[in-house]
Amino acid sequence: MKRKPKLGQNFLVDDRARHSIVDALGDIRQRTVIEIGPGRGAITEILAARAGRLIALELDRELAPALAQRFATQPNVQIVEIDVLKADLTALIPAGETTDVVGNLPYYITSDILLKLFSAGAAGLLSRAVVMMQREVAERVSARPGVRDYGLLSATAQMNARVDYLFTLPPSAFSPPPEVYSSVLRMDFAPRFAELQVDPRGFDTFLKQSFAQKRKTLENNLRAAGYSSPDLAALWPDTVPRQARAESLTLETMAELYRSLRHLSS
Repeated sequence: MKRKPKLGQNFLVDDRARHSIVDALGDIRQRTVIEIGPGRGAITEILAARAGRLIALELDRELAPALAQRFATQPNVQIVEIDVLKADLTALIPAGETTDVVGNLPYYITSDILLKLFSAGAAGLLSRAVVMMQREVAERVSARPGVRDYGLLSATAQMNARVDYLFTLPPSAFSPPPEVYSSVLRMDFAPRFAELQVDPRGFDTFLKQSFAQKRKTLENNLRAAGYSSPDLAALWPDTVPRQARAESLTLETMAELYRSLRHLSS
């Protein structure tokens, strides 16, 4: 079966890695697991033997039927031919339950998929995700404040989940080998909006404004977003350095600033 580059297909062939990915989900005997992009079934095969229920979302029109035929005798496995970005996760997850997610995310839509997962996690649909992505993206997602890689994606991820960087795989772990290294993250969904006393929509907008241009200070980014200099001067908390850049501040500090300025954007 030929690879379709437009779908970002690089198939995992490292046996130790595929087992490690599934192991990272923990005990899934009574769990529903959604697999994103099962491809040729390297991880699907292990999940099918372990999960209480497996729903595999595959966009490829050749791979999806092949997987359906391969796992036809396993009643706990469902193959759905669909683009994950168009999938209604609410319809797939049993009412009142949470599910886990695993997958090798296509490089070209990794951020879009992550945002979809964060939204589902905030809605109480997801418990854990173990996902593989380009190493540079994984480093951004898991970066901590004060390092160069920390930015909007980092802050958004860590507002929605506890992120653990598990391991990195070389190109030789895939067929055909990609031109980049890939890393695996585990995300335990635990939205922090209530804890930090911020509303999700407003704070997400505030983060986007704060990280709009990395070379600018946080104050300058907020001024560019429409906050006036007098308002910023009057309401800026003493605990937040005036010349700080957003990437240097913790989410707790960002939330404190947002609460001080919140009525200005209402």
